[in-house]
Amino acid sequence: MDSSPLVSTGQPSHDPPPSSELARPTLLRVEAVSKRFGRLTAVDAIDLHVSAGESLALLGPNGAGKSTLMQLIAGVLQPDTGRVVLLGDKRGNGDGDPRRAAVRRALGFAPQALAVYPQLTARENVLFFARLYGVRAAVLEQRVKASLEIADLSSRAGDRAATFSGGMLRRLNLACAIVHEPKLLLLDEPTVGVDPHSRDHLLDAIAQLRQRGMALIYSTHLMEEGDRLCDRVAVLERGRVLVSGECRALCQEHGVSGLAALFMRLTGKELRD
Repeated sequence: MDSSPLVSTGQPSHDPPPSSELARPTLLRVEAVSKRFGRLTAVDAIDLHVSAGESLALLGPNGAGKSTLMQLIAGVLQPDTGRVVLLGDKRGNGDGDPRRAAVRRALGFAPQALAVYPQLTARENVLFFARLYGVRAAVLEQRVKASLEIADLSSRAGDRAATFSGGMLRRLNLACAIVHEPKLLLLDEPTVGVDPHSRDHLLDAIAQLRQRGMALIYSTHLMEEGDRLCDRVAVLERGRVLVSGECRALCQEHGVSGLAALFMRLTGKELRD
């Protein structure tokens, strides 16, 4: 990977037109993936794909299966059926199981449950994850500095995470997830529980990553976040994908004015926290 911090790989693609699909390699394929917990089917035969530089929103209420799907993509969980393929390429190295460490290095994951250490400083947290992902010593400090800048935490780099507000912890969670410059970033409800000011900081940081060409999968129950940050959307309910596609095209197809109205049309109910 390039040694410069957070290198751009181009502008986000859109679906449609089909030509954009041809121009960009597929980074991720989720193929008929299912996951059960006892009698509960959390994820039910889901098919998805994400191309390089593309952003996909997973929209649905709490309990729809978004977090479980994220953990399956990240390799934290193993599918009961189907498979997750990360970073397919033309050299025959394509069947990348995200449970393998060498494959997972191309993936960044900011989970809903904060993955930071409160007794470490912001810099120490990011440095720990950089080393965990095998960032080379020659670029280590550069990557840590760039990640803290993206998260707007440079001025608090030497402060312990235990002193941070909820919004700052969310931003630190993001910095730890991007320090190794992943090709695909998973963001599971990244603005949950934060105040409006902190939410704007987070959304601005994520928008920067999108503009620099990092592929995103963004789970949320807030329709405006999907509209603001993502090229395509997959609407989930009870572990299934109801519809997926480009946001405006889906709204036009179903004769509605926005994603909230689309969800109402598909489910007959409002999308609530």
